[in-house]
Amino acid sequence: MTDAVFRETTAEPRTQAVPLSHLSLELGHFYMEDFEEGPGHLRRHFDRVRPWAEAARAAAAVQAGGKRPRISTCFLIDDYFTRFSSPAELVPLLLAEAERAGVTVDYLARESACADAGKVPVAEAVAGRLVEEPPPGSYGLRPPAAQAGWLANGRRSPVARTPQAMRKATAWQPPRETAARRHSVFLDVELWSDTPDGHRTWSCPFLAAVWQLVRLGLLRNQGEAVLVPQPHTASGFPEDWDELPPLIRLNPRADPFAAYRTCSVVPNRFLPVEHAVRVILDQTEVDPEALHQVAERSAHEAVAVPDSVAERISYVFYAGA
Repeated sequence: MTDAVFRETTAEPRTQAVPLSHLSLELGHFYMEDFEEGPGHLRRHFDRVRPWAEAARAAAAVQAGGKRPRISTCFLIDDYFTRFSSPAELVPLLLAEAERAGVTVDYLARESACADAGKVPVAEAVAGRLVEEPPPGSYGLRPPAAQAGWLANGRRSPVARTPQAMRKATAWQPPRETAARRHSVFLDVELWSDTPDGHRTWSCPFLAAVWQLVRLGLLRNQGEAVLVPQPHTASGFPEDWDELPPLIRLNPRADPFAAYRTCSVVPNRFLPVEHAVRVILDQTEVDPEALHQVAERSAHEAVAVPDSVAERISYVFYAGA
């Protein structure tokens, strides 16, 4: 007799690997009010982005160790918080201004897909992987992030309580950043808001954190990659945003969408949002098999990738609207 072990194939689901560039370079993150300001606003944006994008490409070439770096560009359009005009009108305008400035947009994404990508409730899945770091000296007086919808990078100020008889009132204490260097930079991030009828609206920082995980190729749903780019083969773009694929590849010769590292060139008004993104990523349990795949591939290519997911993202904040 032989010792045989039988397992159902569904018992060990495979984690799909995704192709990776060296750098995912974001050329903009626009809301509908940005488009409402007209072509001139887009023109000024891309004129400011171009030199910083070239610098990011040069830095990626250095990190690639002399090899040709694989670099893909992307642009994110907000169709989640507001809807304005149509893809048929706005996308050609966007691409025309990018081309005029000498910038190529390889991939275009809709922000609503970071909340819900059809059959995959993306934001809800990421929220389920939050691992809140209890600050030193905490006693569980505040509900966890999964209930409150707020996530902090340290200890909040204690909630004032009515003192018991013959006891003095608790003195006020300041909030405290967990990893503070001499002085604290404390941040408390709102992840979502709920209406009385149960409708949830995800916050801009939380969706931006999801967007970074997508660009880093670290999101999976039951082992399958989330937000896989769809090639754009039509002659134009649809009239309705819901008819536009969540993530489309505009340039058929583009390098892979996901990458070992990301860089975003955005106006400096995004600085507080991206600070919040780092707080969220530092307390998110990323799919371990996806992390292992990236580590294994980067080692094979001799590409240095930080262990911390938050350290894999970088920014250029330019002055102006």
